[in-house]
Amino acid sequence: MPILTSPVLTAGALARTDQPVIPTGDGLVLRPWRAADAPAVHAAFQDPLMHRFHGKSCESEAEAAGWITQWQRAWAGEREPQWAVVEEGTERLLGRVALRQIELADGMAELAYWTVAGARGRNVATRSAAALTHWAFEEIGFHRLELMHSTANEASCRVAAKAGFAPEGTRRKAYLHLDGWHDMHLHARVRGD
Repeated sequence: MPILTSPVLTAGALARTDQPVIPTGDGLVLRPWRAADAPAVHAAFQDPLMHRFHGKSCESEAEAAGWITQWQRAWAGEREPQWAVVEEGTERLLGRVALRQIELADGMAELAYWTVAGARGRNVATRSAAALTHWAFEEIGFHRLELMHSTANEASCRVAAKAGFAPEGTRRKAYLHLDGWHDMHLHARVRGD
């Protein structure tokens, strides 16, 4: 069946260049993952709050190293590119930001993030989300970015609002967490917002 509209983005929109390093301009850097990040990723997932709002656990540094290998390959596949969020100058891992569920033809993706326990309360997720959003809209040409979080995760709701993602509704019982099904808030930004 022929498609009547032109694609917003075509294959290669991301992978035709190396994954970029994206400075936030205020002391953080979004950079591709490195094998040496495995101990910090493992440590981040020992935090009970990660278990409450994230669908995965990390049992060892070897498992974290496997994730990092997948994250490094994700850029070329244009499916789920991930960035380490590090402190400028020290390279200390503060979190992760990613584009998931990418639909190039529609120019859409879902933005996701987490922060290590010691980085919370410093607007790390907000600053990272804003930098990646700006890059996705202005450098690549995405049309729409969505962001979802558990309705129980009030901190993530504040991040979404501060990063300019308007609330669009609630997806009932949309994500299975360790403690059961969670309703999920849906937020979005459209290029030009």
